[in-house]
Amino acid sequence: MLNNNDIEILQEVMNIAFGKASADLAEVIDIRVFLNVPYVELLNAADLPRRIVEEVKMYKDIRIVEQNYWGKFKGSALLIFPAESGKGLISLFEDDFDENMNVDRLVFEKETLLEVGNILIGACVGKIAELLDDVVSYSPPNVTVQRISKQPILERLADPEKHAIFMKTVFQFEDKDVSGALFLISGQDSLTWLKTALNNFMAKFG
Repeated sequence: MLNNNDIEILQEVMNIAFGKASADLAEVIDIRVFLNVPYVELLNAADLPRRIVEEVKMYKDIRIVEQNYWGKFKGSALLIFPAESGKGLISLFEDDFDENMNVDRLVFEKETLLEVGNILIGACVGKIAELLDDVVSYSPPNVTVQRISKQPILERLADPEKHAIFMKTVFQFEDKDVSGALFLISGQDSLTWLKTALNNFMAKFG
């Protein structure tokens, strides 16, 4: 089980990883992404839906990009945007959108969410895995639109028999009215490996 010292090291690893991910994202989409200092908590998996809802309760309707990652470090990533962020998200790729194209704006918004999710989740999770000497693969991202009061995705994550690592950061795109929250949820299967990997990470610094 992770102790408080392990949690502090994981927060530092995420902080370093997100800084590197932000720099990489600026090159990929030519926009700076500001990622807040991450928050990490170890909790019973049954409490996950309640904790996530608490974090995004200011939103009435939300867009969720879900993507699973596998390696020694494995789990689920949830990228949550308020529903009204759609216009701002499209503006990130406005050069690719032509009002005269026979493409439904909602379809384009969904495709944009998938693209943003794939890039942001891949950059953040990939950098954490890299710092901990792991390599991860990813499932295709999936987008859902729902009210925060109904959270079938979140309920799927709840398992009273397991513990989970709840990792959250808030992000914002520079000069764009787009912000949201990224949650990384790794289950009990990763805990033993993660504790060893964090100790090995610190050992590099003597």
